[in-house]
Amino acid sequence: MNNKKTIYISLLVIIGVIVLLNILSEKLYFRGDFTADQQYTLSDATLNIISNLDEPVTITAYFSDNLPPDVAKTKRDFEDMLLEYNSRSGGMIAYNFQDPNKDKEAEKQAAKTGIQPVMINVREKDQNRQQKAYMAAVIQYQDKKEVLPFIRPGAAMEYDLSSNIKKMVVSNKPKIGIMQGFGCPTMDKMQAAVNALSVLYDVQPLQFNDSIYTLKQYKTIAIVAPKDSINPSVFKRLDRYLSEGGNLFIAYNHVVADLRNNPPIGKSITTGMETWLANKGLTIENNLVIDEKCGALSVQQPNFPFPVKVSFPYLPIITHFADHAVTKGLDNVVMQFASSLTFTGDSTVNFIPLAMTSDKAGTETAPVYFDVGKKWLDADFPMQKVPVMGLIYGKVEGNTASKMIVAGDGDFPIGKAQRGAEMSDNVSLMTNSIDFMSDDTGLIGLRTKGVSSRPLDTLEDSTKAVLKWLNFLLPLILVVFYGIIRSNMKRSKRNKRREAGYVK
Repeated sequence: MNNKKTIYISLLVIIGVIVLLNILSEKLYFRGDFTADQQYTLSDATLNIISNLDEPVTITAYFSDNLPPDVAKTKRDFEDMLLEYNSRSGGMIAYNFQDPNKDKEAEKQAAKTGIQPVMINVREKDQNRQQKAYMAAVIQYQDKKEVLPFIRPGAAMEYDLSSNIKKMVVSNKPKIGIMQGFGCPTMDKMQAAVNALSVLYDVQPLQFNDSIYTLKQYKTIAIVAPKDSINPSVFKRLDRYLSEGGNLFIAYNHVVADLRNNPPIGKSITTGMETWLANKGLTIENNLVIDEKCGALSVQQPNFPFPVKVSFPYLPIITHFADHAVTKGLDNVVMQFASSLTFTGDSTVNFIPLAMTSDKAGTETAPVYFDVGKKWLDADFPMQKVPVMGLIYGKVEGNTASKMIVAGDGDFPIGKAQRGAEMSDNVSLMTNSIDFMSDDTGLIGLRTKGVSSRPLDTLEDSTKAVLKWLNFLLPLILVVFYGIIRSNMKRSKRNKRREAGYVK
């Protein structure tokens, strides 16, 4: 009887604990995040933004209900993220989900807000078909509205949400100037970078032939791939700008490749930028970096109907980055005909290499004649981690607040590497650099916070061979070992049975 009473009391205690936990769960919210990059944990930058909201923000998520499992995960991830925003903002950020596919009226309503469906591939009964689906959101604050037209699987959701909320809340955005003229590409040539920067900044073309206005109005000035001689008066204005606490992002081609020339050649150009930078303590060398880890060129081979991909070490794929806010979250940046950097400054200025080649790299002094069919050997890559991009800070033109980020490749920010394929990390490297120098909210760390590619480490051939044989032999060795142990156990049992006085 006592045992039954004890069981009843235990059951009542367990039920009471469960009820109490449910009541507490309504009041308290907690969730563990064990992802490698804390994907579901809101950053301090986001918490700072949502804690200063004066009025509620409403987020309407437009997602189809019948998404295939691999795509439906994006909807679950987005809902988890919105739940976190709602909880941490104390209800100041409200959200709801709608399925525009449910009827024609819902579809029309979504179209009015600027939401359009996308076509996704669905595999069903061993057949591929396309399905119309919605994966978007609309953020509203007061009378302002921002549209996320497509929430891409693996995207940096927190950055998209927080930056757009900040965009609506902040009235005056900091100005970023992008230098025009002197052979620099127009802003439409780097549209991806301009669009990314425009979320938080007022991005403007900067014409140095207009001497009326001051440069001090710009938080950062970007100078990308100038090809023509720059007037000395421009450098004087840049010196004054730095002395007033301004920041510079410079992506510069000291050696320009001409693949149409016969033979193809890499030639030096002189704009005055290289001399001006050298006076600041940073030399962009008159060379081209080569790297075993590289991109490829499409080459038409004789008697072959289709172009063939050929590794081209003058297109280094950068995977070695400093542990720094500028490069956090980046996987690989494809550069084109980059030159190495050498720091020659004194102790009043600091230099941090931000992006470097692999452990098998080298340099070739210009002029460089390209041999597309060359058979590259290990001896061609005797150098390690050659800097191609770096940060200068300290007393830049006498001002400790000024910073300069310089890259030895002027083409990577345009994001048109490898036959026009846009490289997202290329764009992120430029936008992160400008964010680091211009924005003090900390949103820079969120731009690349998402599910990104994680390429496997390259293994030596000897290591591959060892793993191959180990993979083949280990199961056989384990089976033989198990057989020996089992045989010994049976032999031991038989011997025991033969002993006098054995009792089973």
